[in-house]
Amino acid sequence: MLYHAYEMQRSWMNSVSSWASINASLISNPANPFAKMGVMPMAANALDVLAHATADYGKPAFGITEVDIDGQLYPVIEATVVNRPFGDLKRFRLDGVDDTRPKLLIAAPMSGHYATLLRGTVERMLQQYEVYITDWADAATVPVHEGSFDLDDYIDYLMEFLEYIEGVNPGQRPHMMAVCQPSVPAFAATALLNQHKSPAAPATLTMMGGPIDTRESPTTVNDHAMNRPIQWFRQNVITSVPMKYRGAGRKVYPGFMQLSAFISMNLQSHMMSHYEMFKHLTAGDDASAQATKDFYDEYRAVCDMTAEFYLQTVEEVFQKHSIPNGTFEHKGEVVDLTQITNTALLAIEGERDDISGLGQTKAALKLATGLKDDKKRYYMAEGAGHYGIFNGSRWRDKVAPVVEEFVAAHG
Repeated sequence: MLYHAYEMQRSWMNSVSSWASINASLISNPANPFAKMGVMPMAANALDVLAHATADYGKPAFGITEVDIDGQLYPVIEATVVNRPFGDLKRFRLDGVDDTRPKLLIAAPMSGHYATLLRGTVERMLQQYEVYITDWADAATVPVHEGSFDLDDYIDYLMEFLEYIEGVNPGQRPHMMAVCQPSVPAFAATALLNQHKSPAAPATLTMMGGPIDTRESPTTVNDHAMNRPIQWFRQNVITSVPMKYRGAGRKVYPGFMQLSAFISMNLQSHMMSHYEMFKHLTAGDDASAQATKDFYDEYRAVCDMTAEFYLQTVEEVFQKHSIPNGTFEHKGEVVDLTQITNTALLAIEGERDDISGLGQTKAALKLATGLKDDKKRYYMAEGAGHYGIFNGSRWRDKVAPVVEEFVAAHG
């Protein structure tokens, strides 16, 4: 019923968006003799903001066509190199640039947003590396006959992707970067590959704003996950995909619920952003208004995740703290973090991160007791929030150089 209620609301909101867009265009049309009179421009701008705020958003494209390196533009070639039911492996490389550049796998979050949320991350890393990224599918589009997908499967996908990258470039070990939630499965996959002496074990693993140990500086997100039994989540946030989708009948944690949770955490900030958008439009600052629109085009594009993945993550990561307690298992095999001896680890945190608090990612360095200290590094991005450590100017100018320096030192 929950998903069906959302679909009804979405249909109504789409109608509102269309109505507001049409009226904004009519009011501001140069052929309208009243377009510049009185409050008409202000009304048109208000309707434009309303149309954007109530619009529906599908999966965005990465749209990275070229990259600027030292003032020279290089065309970008995007390709899907591994196709799997619940997520593909995408590759980005520069046309005309030596293929011997280091290979970097970016593990994108499976947390409601598409991998395109890391567009800026990919674009910046392309300056130094051939970049691969996990492009997770919307669970609502995966037919039930494809089976289930849980945290163990996420780890399997990462190991498979690393093995593919290493197989294409034998002897050249890949590097891996995990942004937020996938820090946990990436850490586990790294331990397993080290444990099994696999040549695909990454040379370096960078974990950014990840919930390795959520007992450190717990945030509102952590409290929400810890203060309720797993049965509450199973009964209150899990629903079935409606018949209109290819994944009809699949149990999921809907993306719209995740988005609602994120927005409610900073509701006043989001309201102010739209008010600022209105002021930019009124002042004729279309560039600033468009920047806000572009952000929300991406931010409000959400997808569903499988119920089994969501519930296992909540239980193992936020409630049992299986990773820091040393009890986390992958398909019956205990993940021994002390076996990480051949992968250098970099932990990055944002000083103002309100999703993964300070110390939660840094905990990984303490847990890898088998790794020499000179293969570990910690970096705190001053003034950065959760999104600032992997996107925006602070990411490009402050954080990314730290990653590049670390990879170069341990590549």
